[in-house]
Amino acid sequence: MSGTDITINSNDGSQFSGYLALPEGDAESAPGVVVIQEIFGVNDVMRGITDDWAAQGYVALCPDVFWRQEPGIQLTDQTEEDWARAFELFNGFDLDTGIDDISASIETVRRMTECNGKVGTVGFCLGGRLAFLTATRADPDAAIGYYGVMLQEHTDEKLRSPVMLHIATEDGFVPKDAQEAIHAALDGNKMATLHDYVGNDHAFARKGGEHYDEAAEKLARERSAAFFAQHLS
Repeated sequence: MSGTDITINSNDGSQFSGYLALPEGDAESAPGVVVIQEIFGVNDVMRGITDDWAAQGYVALCPDVFWRQEPGIQLTDQTEEDWARAFELFNGFDLDTGIDDISASIETVRRMTECNGKVGTVGFCLGGRLAFLTATRADPDAAIGYYGVMLQEHTDEKLRSPVMLHIATEDGFVPKDAQEAIHAALDGNKMATLHDYVGNDHAFARKGGEHYDEAAEKLARERSAAFFAQHLS
């Protein structure tokens, strides 16, 4: 399956790009998913994840959330130069405008004739943080965050949508005290479902990455699919 780059209208009248993948066959009643990138941009890994959601029957869109800094970023996790550039973009990222752009992406999918009107968000790393924040600041029907960073800064925000979090217990970017704070704030919340992946490090679901774990990725994928099937059907 292959998708295509499309233009998304932002809420401030600007335009940015996103990678869109559609399910095969008659998709007039398909749910939608906005896939939120890692710090490496809308690269081959994110396009592959977007294709995978489309193959599962979703209208899947991965927006370029770094476009306000530099459009079209496609880095890898394979060189020091790419890592350095990725962290520059991460450190220069404006959270509020990022959430606003993702909100515009959610509405773009929701208005598509192929979509049934239900849209979820799923994000990874920085995208995991943003997915969580869509559940508190935007209006997805459900949200999933994979190893989201800095979530402990947002646990006082009220969840408006159901959220599932995949937490790697040995995450080098999410310290143990941060994990404990996330659990303490959300374990009793009926809107939140938290899963720990014991022994796994950050980006355990990034195929080709240093910490990729096939079994953990498969389990998280199955849990995510069931979660969206419950909330987006």
